Amino acid sequence: MSVMVNINGRILDKEHAVISVFDHGFLYGEGIYEVLRTYDGAPFLFDRHMRRLRASASMIHLDVPLSNADITSRVRETMDAAGLGTNGSEAYLRVLITRGVGEITYDPAACPEPSVVIIAKPHVDAPASAYTDGVMVSLVGILRNHPGSVNPIIKSNNLLNNALGSQEAFRRGAFEGVMRNYRGEIAECTTANIFIVKDGVVSTPPLDAGLLAGITREFLFEVAQEVGVPMREQVMHDADLFGADEAFLTSTTREVVPIVRVDEHVIGSGHPGSVTMKLLEAFRVRAHGLVQPRA
Repeated sequence: MSVMVNINGRILDKEHAVISVFDHGFLYGEGIYEVLRTYDGAPFLFDRHMRRLRASASMIHLDVPLSNADITSRVRETMDAAGLGTNGSEAYLRVLITRGVGEITYDPAACPEPSVVIIAKPHVDAPASAYTDGVMVSLVGILRNHPGSVNPIIKSNNLLNNALGSQEAFRRGAFEGVMRNYRGEIAECTTANIFIVKDGVVSTPPLDAGLLAGITREFLFEVAQEVGVPMREQVMHDADLFGADEAFLTSTTREVVPIVRVDEHVIGSGHPGSVTMKLLEAFRVRAHGLVQPRA
């Protein structure tokens, strides 16, 4: 197994995978992306990720030059070149579309063709202890982008806001950083959505709190309904998080991760809660049940 990169249809190893310094994705962060993982060798919730990819592209007036079928074909070719998706090997997949190569100007007309990049590398699970013992997160001082600037609902290659928040959390020894919006409400983590459990009810901030509409977040609402766990959107403040019985975060690559501490504040019993673990187990069962393993 190795890391392989598909650049505009050409597959290269990571040492030789390069883009032009005049690509507007590099110059200005003009681009969008999706991260997927495989279960049993098959990309999970591919159609939902492509729906969000196209929605993000439309919000920055960027054409996606390939059909979903063409992207699927390139993903599989890149996975095959990396030796991923067979014999129990799972893949991390990153699909990026940038404005393309052009002159140093903000005028999109300077870029005749978007660039399409697909990265395939071995998927690495979070440490087992993250699920058995839970993790500590940190409330960071970096605010989530105002929706009137770079709207967080766009899954943009421009990730400086997230990176600064994440780096602040890392300096505190945290697994993740929790970001507030400009109103002081909890929005999301730097690379994940956040949930709390209170009196058996699961809550997560609404989309208008300024956050990315997570694919795992969306899927978990369906899983929760199937297993009889009440789940809703709710405006959330620091006190709601500190007073929660349980808390957890969700992302494509990490599924459902229990949160047992927020900085110096212990959440609930200080151990992963029963509702969180029920949802994690149900999530994994349904995820494996939905995919069609590769032959």
